[in-house]
Amino acid sequence: MRDPKSVSSLRELDRTQPRAWSGSRRVDHDTDPAPATKARESWHVLGIMAEFVEAAERLANIRPAVSIFGSARLPRHSPEYALAEQIGRLLSDSGFAVISGGGPGIMEAANKGAFEGKSPSVGLNIELPHEQAENDYQDISLRFRHFFSRKVAFVKYAAAYVVLPGGFGTMDELTEALTLIQTGKTPSMPIVLVGAAFWSGLVQWMRGEMLTRGLIAEGDLERMVICDTAAEVVDAIFAFYANRALTPTASERELMLYL
Repeated sequence: MRDPKSVSSLRELDRTQPRAWSGSRRVDHDTDPAPATKARESWHVLGIMAEFVEAAERLANIRPAVSIFGSARLPRHSPEYALAEQIGRLLSDSGFAVISGGGPGIMEAANKGAFEGKSPSVGLNIELPHEQAENDYQDISLRFRHFFSRKVAFVKYAAAYVVLPGGFGTMDELTEALTLIQTGKTPSMPIVLVGAAFWSGLVQWMRGEMLTRGLIAEGDLERMVICDTAAEVVDAIFAFYANRALTPTASERELMLYL
């Protein structure tokens, strides 16, 4: 049985809903938060809704699009930056809008390549205490305060994910996309991992540990394709939709309808 004193001390840590304690019975004095707290929470919800509305209005016509992920910390002279720029340009010239996180590193490279191409370059910027500074290569620039509303925009408007080397944020986006597709919460799409040297070890570990223990299925691994060049990335995306008995042009039309 819990010590009533310890329970009371825990209540002291949370004063958002004041309650009176009488022995082992709890009696509500006030089920509503204080007016200032309630107003603050309401404005918070409205701010989140505003981010969803703005994204829906400004991104509705960019399909087909490809979301590109990778580290903000890779410098402009790195080979990954040059490759991301090539991928962004080739995707843009192939008819895909390019969506990135809008920041430096791989995000900047992808936006730069797309900005120089034929299709829109989109940046979904996030307010962070460090690292995130908006790059200069965005035809459409949105700013988010909340990661989850930004994540929805990355997935909702994408016909494919292209993932270059990165850290925790990149891994978060990759595993979230895999989970959403695995659970049927979003349409199946190609997930292209760029850089065999970087990604092969992770895929081998997934196969050796997750797959052999029955934690994932073979089909989950088949959702990912590893490429090393910009041309391979674009070919992999078109091949995915061609394998569904669609020509590239028809796949674009289908994406416009169901995404």
